[in-house]
Amino acid sequence: MKKLASVDYPEEMRNKPFFDLTVEMLNCVRDHNYHRLSEICDDDFGIIDINTEGGSEVIRDRAGWENWFQSLFERLGAMGAQTWSEITNYEAIQRGDMGYCVVDFDQMLVVGDKNMRFAVLSTIIWKRDNGTWKESRYHCSLLNVREES
Repeated sequence: MKKLASVDYPEEMRNKPFFDLTVEMLNCVRDHNYHRLSEICDDDFGIIDINTEGGSEVIRDRAGWENWFQSLFERLGAMGAQTWSEITNYEAIQRGDMGYCVVDFDQMLVVGDKNMRFAVLSTIIWKRDNGTWKESRYHCSLLNVREES
């Protein structure tokens, strides 16, 4: 498995609401770009993410969100891990100042000679705040994990 700089997504996917922001959010995780990720995400009611053991990480407030991503990026850096995501399906609806998307994606993890692919399904709630779209709630579920050669 090799790290891809970018994926050429189909036009029908790229033209749906919030697609570019969703890709940017996933790329912020790939790049450990905490600053930009924190600008995109408000997470009014916390998030449900996948922890490093494959279980659910329940985060209920901004302080917990900040701690989660700062410590996650530190752990991944210390491990020398490479991560990136490839969206496999994307649906979205926007109505006024609110919207949501449902994103199927594969999260890749490379640590040393170990290559893992995590199939993930997430729902993201988006809100418009002072003319800027922000992620307001994120909930993901791990569907399966497989090791790749």
